[in-house]
Amino acid sequence: MITIEWLLFVLGLVVGAFISFMLVFYYFKKGLDKTSQAIERERLRLKEDMEKVQADAKKTIADAEKDAENRKRELLIQAKETVHQAKLDLDSEVRERRLELQNEDNRLQQKSLQLDKRGKELAKQDRDLENRLRSVRSREERLDNAEEEQRLELERIAGLGAAEAEERVMAKANEVMTHDMAVMLRKLNEEALETADMKAKEIIVSSIQRYASDYVSDATVSVVTLPNEEMKGRIIGREGRNIRTIESLTGVDLIIDDTPEAVILSSFDPIRREIARIAIEKLVFDGRIHPARIEEMVEKAKREVDQSIKEAGEKAVFETGVVGLHPEIVRLLGRMKYRTSYGQNVLQHSIEVCHLTGAMAAELDLDVSLAKRAGLLHDLGKAIDFETEGSHIELGAEIARKYHENEVVINAIESHHGDMETISLISSLVSAADAISAARPGARHENVETYIKRIEKLESIANSFNGVEKSYAVQAGREIRVMVRPEDISDDDMILTAHEISKQIEAELNYPGQIKVQLIREQRVVDYAK
Repeated sequence: MITIEWLLFVLGLVVGAFISFMLVFYYFKKGLDKTSQAIERERLRLKEDMEKVQADAKKTIADAEKDAENRKRELLIQAKETVHQAKLDLDSEVRERRLELQNEDNRLQQKSLQLDKRGKELAKQDRDLENRLRSVRSREERLDNAEEEQRLELERIAGLGAAEAEERVMAKANEVMTHDMAVMLRKLNEEALETADMKAKEIIVSSIQRYASDYVSDATVSVVTLPNEEMKGRIIGREGRNIRTIESLTGVDLIIDDTPEAVILSSFDPIRREIARIAIEKLVFDGRIHPARIEEMVEKAKREVDQSIKEAGEKAVFETGVVGLHPEIVRLLGRMKYRTSYGQNVLQHSIEVCHLTGAMAAELDLDVSLAKRAGLLHDLGKAIDFETEGSHIELGAEIARKYHENEVVINAIESHHGDMETISLISSLVSAADAISAARPGARHENVETYIKRIEKLESIANSFNGVEKSYAVQAGREIRVMVRPEDISDDDMILTAHEISKQIEAELNYPGQIKVQLIREQRVVDYAK
């Protein structure tokens, strides 16, 4: 039975015989045509293969010598037959390979002749190109000379030097560019209005429809209803001691006038006003009104208000779904329940801005949770601005930094009134949501004096521009109509002027919603028939 060892031994003998044959073939091949470089390359390749096979055979023989000693003679006979057959096959292959190499040599000789012919043609084309290049350079020199002569002749005819002519051309170009800029600005505005404005309106309208709340206008006074007129005297007390105690403990002014069965509480601090209201209602219900009882009821009222503030903050956080807020921030949110801005409750306003910002962020594929967080905390400083120096923007940003809020949230607090540049789209959404919430009908109101000052400032901004004849604020300050002098402002300049007026209004005025800037230019021509 043939084993692996036997096969390895046979393979070794075959390889040895093959190597011997290749050596004989090598000396035989030396007599071949030495001019055939292709055959030489083939011989070198075969030699490398033989060396590689010889190395492999030696290794195989070394491994198989121990087990194949008894089968040497039989395998030797078979190996001789195999070598003889391999020699015949190799002779046939060599003859075929020699014929192929001869054909390849003939083909290369033909291609060499073709390349020589192509090289001669390229040399001729190169000489033609050099002649053409010299002709082109000569023509360029003649054209340059002719251009210089024409320029000198034009300067002589026009009576202008090159510098003066250039100045006139630049002035004309500047005039044309001004016109082109105005046309381009108009075109860009139209394109922006067709696309961005429509998309923005869709997002804003969709957000407003998703969240619409009713407004209740708050004031800076509270009214406590009394059961009868006698109770007013008891609240005042002997020589006014009760009313003085209430005012000193709560910091609220009590107004007791001719209003039947009512006491008016007045204070700029809504929390103090609420404490005083609760305390007086408790005193009225209890019936015992004296300084000691008043002090006791004021302390109870303070505890109730503190609890109410905590509950309001937690309710706002739960309603908006904003999580991870510091407990102190939650408490400050609750304090905004008693804070108003132009009659609008600040906590309800913040909740609405939170929902609007989140809805718009969802439409724009932004971080909804971060957007809602920024919207809820954008007016955080109003919780303490009536008792701490500084604007609500500065105070809110300081509180947010203190409790390690996200930089986007801090930037939204600082930039929602345009006092600082926005660093993210979320900050811009907070500003937009703040304006939407404040501009809703009935959301806010302002006194007549503030309104008149805003209207006067609006008209003064428009009148400060050169070429403006007069301006009128209409639509309750929502539109400014500007009359311009036609001799000072052209049609092209009107677009740029309207844009500049709009930018200055944005920089200097605080207003809800938007203000329409409308420029009117009227050209009148008068003549007399005599």
